[in-house]
Amino acid sequence: MAIINSTDENFEKLKSENKIFLAKMTASWCQPCKMLNPVLEEISEEMKDQLVIANHDIDSEPNVPTKFSIRGVPTLLLFKDGELKATKVGAGLKSDVVSWIKGNI
Repeated sequence: MAIINSTDENFEKLKSENKIFLAKMTASWCQPCKMLNPVLEEISEEMKDQLVIANHDIDSEPNVPTKFSIRGVPTLLLFKDGELKATKVGAGLKSDVVSWIKGNI
């Protein structure tokens, strides 16, 4: 499954209707965010039966990032059954991101 885009309007629906939901707080000007894209693409394909991944642009959709006190990008928010389980700030290796996901679900 491809990575989807979340908005301030659909964020609550996405996190509540997907058992495991990973939201990447991102910005078009953020280089580490761009470096994380291929990593998340691979993870979304490998774990497509387990989780949904979405990009959330902090500039065009500022309400959700404000609600979660996002101070830097990229920030990953991991939700399970609609509840925030873990937060990870910064880009990382695929193995680090996968172990972080698996360690929190």
